[in-house]
Amino acid sequence: MCPLPRISVVIPALDEEAALPETIRSCREAGPCEVIVADGGSRDGTAEVAREFADAVVAAPRGRARQMNSGAERARGEVLLFLHADTLLPAGCIPAILDALRNERFAGGAFRVDLSPSQVAGAYDRAMLAMTGRMINLRSFLTRSYTGDQAIFLRAETFREIGGYREIPLMEDVELSKALRRSGKTVLLRKRVRTSGRRWEAWGPLRTIFRMWRLRLGFLLGMTPERCAELYLRRPFPVTRRSGRAPRSSAGG
Repeated sequence: MCPLPRISVVIPALDEEAALPETIRSCREAGPCEVIVADGGSRDGTAEVAREFADAVVAAPRGRARQMNSGAERARGEVLLFLHADTLLPAGCIPAILDALRNERFAGGAFRVDLSPSQVAGAYDRAMLAMTGRMINLRSFLTRSYTGDQAIFLRAETFREIGGYREIPLMEDVELSKALRRSGKTVLLRKRVRTSGRRWEAWGPLRTIFRMWRLRLGFLLGMTPERCAELYLRRPFPVTRRSGRAPRSSAGG
């Protein structure tokens, strides 16, 4: 009987010293896996924390797509899972990934998502984050287009065949999902990752939803990734105090 394929978890990180230990701990609780942190030039203690808790640390050019490609080059697993530094894997989920990929029709997939409110979030923000998570899950189920927050996974061989992540400043997850669908069927697991709702709290839930849908629709209609990133990074309204941190662009890891 062949041994189970190993999974390599690639975490792109930039100034994520505070979040990284819990994220890596969730990887260990998910099941046997290799954890690689691709650091994009952090100015805090991210690299030091990664060296303490991860299996490998890669110094990569800044930019989430570049960082994930650099981490994937270092990975030894037969399956790659790309995990944001503020996203937690559900306990025991590694066997679920391996079970799904035993079906040769599936090229890869992702998880459903819960958006985690901060401790100081009010009732309105909590309700909006819960609704937003349901909307993301429904969209993913219907379109099989996944966001990076959903911990996309695929066979390493498939990742190499499609050329990895397109190294663009935004929408790299949309492009990977598109390439993945061309490679075969994809699966949306019932297990849920838990990702930080700091972006939605900082910008306001409704405004963030409209902004992200505007960017996604614009990209699908031909807007360049560079223009999408420029619009994403604009701050047309002040960051609220509730989140404690400004949201980070995909260009920043």
